[in-house]
Amino acid sequence: MNIGQAKQEILNTIEAYLTRDETGEYAIPTERQRPILLMGPPGIGKTAIMEQVAQEAHINLVSYTITHHTRQSAIGLPYISRRNYGGKEYSVTEYTMSEIIASVYDQIERSGIQEGILFLDEINCVSETLAPTMLQFLQYKTFGTHRVPDGFLIVTAGNPPQYNKSVRDFDIVTLDRVKRIDIDVDYGVWKEYARRQGVHGSIPGYLDIRKDHFYRIRNEAENRYFVTARGWEDLSRIMKVYEKIGKPVTKELALQYLQDPEIAEGFATYYALWNKYRTVYQIPRILDGSLQTDPAAEEKRAELSEAPFDEKLSVLSLLIDTLNGEFRQYAEDRTVQQKLFGDLRKVKEETKADKGGTSEENSAGTAHQIAKSDAAAALKQVLAERTRRLEQTTAAGLLPREDEHMERLAIAAEQTLLHDLEMEGRKDFDAVRGWFADRETRRTRAAAGTREHLTNALEYLTHTFGEGQEMVLFLTELAGGFYSLKFVNECGCVAYFHYHKLLLLGDRRKELQAEIMAL
Repeated sequence: MNIGQAKQEILNTIEAYLTRDETGEYAIPTERQRPILLMGPPGIGKTAIMEQVAQEAHINLVSYTITHHTRQSAIGLPYISRRNYGGKEYSVTEYTMSEIIASVYDQIERSGIQEGILFLDEINCVSETLAPTMLQFLQYKTFGTHRVPDGFLIVTAGNPPQYNKSVRDFDIVTLDRVKRIDIDVDYGVWKEYARRQGVHGSIPGYLDIRKDHFYRIRNEAENRYFVTARGWEDLSRIMKVYEKIGKPVTKELALQYLQDPEIAEGFATYYALWNKYRTVYQIPRILDGSLQTDPAAEEKRAELSEAPFDEKLSVLSLLIDTLNGEFRQYAEDRTVQQKLFGDLRKVKEETKADKGGTSEENSAGTAHQIAKSDAAAALKQVLAERTRRLEQTTAAGLLPREDEHMERLAIAAEQTLLHDLEMEGRKDFDAVRGWFADRETRRTRAAAGTREHLTNALEYLTHTFGEGQEMVLFLTELAGGFYSLKFVNECGCVAYFHYHKLLLLGDRRKELQAEIMAL
């Protein structure tokens, strides 16, 4: 199965293992809850998927790469204790608590959540001295004399032997005690993840053309060449920073992450074309609509309609990438604004009319005119509480990076507001209300601009390609994107719904034609 299917299977397993019967005990006894064994090529996202699973299930995650451990750190260190047997005292060897088990208890204490996942990576690459301990662990969920706490699901991961020379094959006795999930490489699933994570648009643009370059491991003589999903994602991160600070993205940079000269060179060449097409086909002007009214642009439009298909795909990818950036920004702005709205309601409660006013004043409807308390002081308390919650959840590892980012944006916005209130000496809530209204005006104006950009892109593509396969590909990308769907569902776009309806009608027409031909 692919990594997306594996994620869902793990979520299903968590739900099953943590289900309790009418007595309050786990429906599947802890000793019968088989550890999960994920087997798949390196770099396809096994560790990342575990982070997502834990966050979506709202449980703990304790993660270790087991090859970094010795037998002593895994099972603990021996020490001598005194025991009394049959009236005689004896020296007995005992063990300190395993570092791994101690980390589980530490995480429970940090988060206050009793259930979670203990994830051990590279499980089939342990040293020979540690191998018997791992067998004991998989069978009895213990390291040395200390047991994994009830409520913690064990998930392990390993690589097939063709990818790692140090792999140790599990015997039937061990395999018969685990719930094995084999994971295959699937570009389509990764692309969906990449779009949502904001991977640099040139990467899915290139891989749409060269899907065989998404994942490759090959050996030639004494050299090993490989490209993994992890490599593409890490390359994306540094590319964005390089572009921000004005550094060139070269073949040499690509080769540091895509350790296959052929693929690194192919991508670097494509990236140069990607930037060239952005300028040649004037992507910003397509989106702002100015190109549609420019008579001189008709020649370039005709050139695009006759261009090779790879070039057309690149232009579509540029449009999708730019729009996705705006869709993501819309979702981010809306989420942050909702967080601010909730906090500022609390501030309003603190700064509204003093509850100590007389009944005559209240009945006369003049309570709102009574002296108000300090809005800045109230905001400072609310801000401190949000900051405290963020520190607590991030320390416990319970917050996805995307959510953490938006929390920090909300905190930064409130810090700016607090600074302005204190500098201006404003204590009334009217200043807070005005600040929030200004933000909301800018947000709605930006959303309207994004809707206009989407409409302009659709009109340009229709004028250039008609209702051909290029339009189908563009609409399919929009329909499959998390942020694009969120935007059109919440903000609407007449042009999108119009063309999407035509696409659905076209698909239905083909189905009917196929049925007629079959008859």
